[in-house]
Amino acid sequence: MPEFSELEIIDGCCAGNRTYQEFLYRQYHTEFLKVCMRYAQDFQDAEQLLQDGFLKIFHNIQKFERKGSFEGWMRKIMVNTCLDHLKSKSFKDKRQLAFISDLPEFTGHPCDATALQKIAFDNLVAIIQSLPPTSKAVFNLFVFEGFSHKEIAKELNISEGTSQWHVNNARKNLQQKIMEQNKPTEESVRNYGQ
Repeated sequence: MPEFSELEIIDGCCAGNRTYQEFLYRQYHTEFLKVCMRYAQDFQDAEQLLQDGFLKIFHNIQKFERKGSFEGWMRKIMVNTCLDHLKSKSFKDKRQLAFISDLPEFTGHPCDATALQKIAFDNLVAIIQSLPPTSKAVFNLFVFEGFSHKEIAKELNISEGTSQWHVNNARKNLQQKIMEQNKPTEESVRNYGQ
């Protein structure tokens, strides 16, 4: 497939040209799938969120004002697609929302940055996906998307304190799971030094 400039891609997609739409999809598929994986329960959910996000991009591409980053504009649509899913009735029926007043005080330690560097991206995504749904969503918004606790509280209809608790809870759970993965086995200890 030939290379196109960003302007050609935008113009082609605005015209509904399938060649440009396919090129744009292929160019950003992997990157945006990673975004969706952080919010989804599993790979199938992530694929569905990705498809929904690209449909919104193609449907609204005429609204891109050609100011700022086109990739950033598309990423915002992907994140909003994931947030819309989190706000949906079907997701709300599945999740368990914890309120700060019902939860024990967080007494964990900050996550060790060196442990995070040792983990492959796929393992990290799997660990993040294993978090409780609300903690996962809040953690992703705070850490990866740069939302403030105030913005998260507004988006997910929770208090700022609950948002802070979920970030701390996610960090504690991630740290524990990372440490468990990096824990030496008896066999590796026996073989050490041989």
